[in-house]
Amino acid sequence: MNATLDLLLTRRSVPAQMLAAPGPSADELQTLLTIASRVPDHGKLAPWRFLVLEGEGRVEAGRRMAEIVAARQPEISEARLEDERRRFAMAPLVVAVVGRAAEHIKIPVAEQIYSAGAVCMSLEIAAHAMGYAACWLTDWPAYDAEARAALGLTDAETIVGFIHIGTPTIKPTDRPRPALEDIVSHFGD
Repeated sequence: MNATLDLLLTRRSVPAQMLAAPGPSADELQTLLTIASRVPDHGKLAPWRFLVLEGEGRVEAGRRMAEIVAARQPEISEARLEDERRRFAMAPLVVAVVGRAAEHIKIPVAEQIYSAGAVCMSLEIAAHAMGYAACWLTDWPAYDAEARAALGLTDAETIVGFIHIGTPTIKPTDRPRPALEDIVSHFGD
């Protein structure tokens, strides 16, 4: 079988806590981001951008999330705060795909959001093709205005996904997939 088709048929997300060093090199990261940016983009708007969290930046981002949670929930356990501190430090690299969809005279906002989603999936597939594994996550920081601001996003920006990338420490097993007869219909039948 064609290697690309085999990759697409076997790609499986690996939990972020099961991704270890090494992660992509600086050159590999450039290649990943180049590939991810080559998605359908009606109107050439680039309604997304990348926020790279690596090295100490991952630790600082987690510290900021823990501060937000601690301020909102003073009774929170230290173990739960430590989970927040480690949120972006599990994998050696996290790429936040930041959505910048906005009203446009010709391009619906939904199309811009779909383009950003395609960026996330392309980034995952490229990481797997490069020999790494990846996991597309969101969780509360993606939907929380204070968390997004703490990561440097503007009020008009969203998080489409945090793509955690690294070397898998496990061989992922496949999960049940929908049967095609349950999800495919043909117009006119």
